[in-house]
Amino acid sequence: MNNKCIKQLLSVILFSMPSMLCYADDFKKFSISAGWFHIRPQGNSNPMAINTLVNEGRVGKVGQISTSSFLRSIDPAYLDPDGSPYKPFIQSIFVAEPPATMSAARFTGLEDSNGNLRAEATGSAQVGGLEYWRQKDTGLEAKNANTIGMNFNYYLNDKVSLKFVGGIPPKVNVRGKGTIRANMIGWGIIDNRSVAEYIGHNVPIKDTVPITNLARPATVSSARAWTPTLEFQYQFGQRGVNKFRPYLGAGLMYAYFSHIKLHQQTRHDLVAAGHMIQNIMTDKAGAAMDQKSSNAKPVVKVKSEDSIAPIISLGFTYDFNEQWFSVASVSYAKLSTTVQIDVVNANNSQRLIRSSTKLDVDPIISYLGIGYRF
Repeated sequence: MNNKCIKQLLSVILFSMPSMLCYADDFKKFSISAGWFHIRPQGNSNPMAINTLVNEGRVGKVGQISTSSFLRSIDPAYLDPDGSPYKPFIQSIFVAEPPATMSAARFTGLEDSNGNLRAEATGSAQVGGLEYWRQKDTGLEAKNANTIGMNFNYYLNDKVSLKFVGGIPPKVNVRGKGTIRANMIGWGIIDNRSVAEYIGHNVPIKDTVPITNLARPATVSSARAWTPTLEFQYQFGQRGVNKFRPYLGAGLMYAYFSHIKLHQQTRHDLVAAGHMIQNIMTDKAGAAMDQKSSNAKPVVKVKSEDSIAPIISLGFTYDFNEQWFSVASVSYAKLSTTVQIDVVNANNSQRLIRSSTKLDVDPIISYLGIGYRF
């Protein structure tokens, strides 16, 4: 390189330095924006899984049971050894047909004057179907929500920034789907010898006990969603040249749910289910089938697991001037959490029932705001 070229290069550098220094002094490393977030969950419901204290095949006393509950519990598909339907035969024992003045059940002392099977006549029962089951066509789905939020950016250079997203935790309402039912199967109830000539053998049990209709309240549960988010953001164009600058972002969202509430009717139904399980565990299967209160004090507890989800964003900024700008974006997070609903006996902290499900939120999040660079 000759001296002429060197002189030209030095003159270019010296001429450019003031503008370069000015750019460095004016470069805004921080920006903050505030605006409106609209959250639209996209996830589908997942079946509820239910566990109870009643082990499969548990044998226990029945105690007193109403005749109506007893007759309802008989398996209608069961046939006698001679091939005849069993349920109509048992029902006939409780009906007085002329010229009889009382039914065979009342005559033998199987049934009392109040329409209940006596505790001394019912014996024991072997119960199944309550230890664990998954209830098809049930689940939870999050509804749309709105809140006010903020974006805070730290710019590593003109194109790359680290963005933190926060704001007022939105109240997320949850709708329920389907009805939870306990399908009780087994044998027993009546094994008293004094009525053997009428009954002949243990009674086959098949009864579906409704626990709660999750779809009955419009909102079965609600919670506050804390979802701080950290993203790396790449912005196209050049500041000071392009007013409109699109950007892409990717990062992680942390989700924590607080102030979780259940609808009062759903809570009441679960307490009643807790009494049913406690009655079976204390050899009062008849009281369980009559849905009577037990000696327990069931309380309902709800919790949701914390989770971390990947998130991607597509958006743009539009500069009004060097400091002020508008911003809009659409983000998608692959977010889910596990919801657990426990029914606990407050007398001894024993868990009677646990219901759990995976709540897929998977929100599309729209944002519109005004920002300031400094």
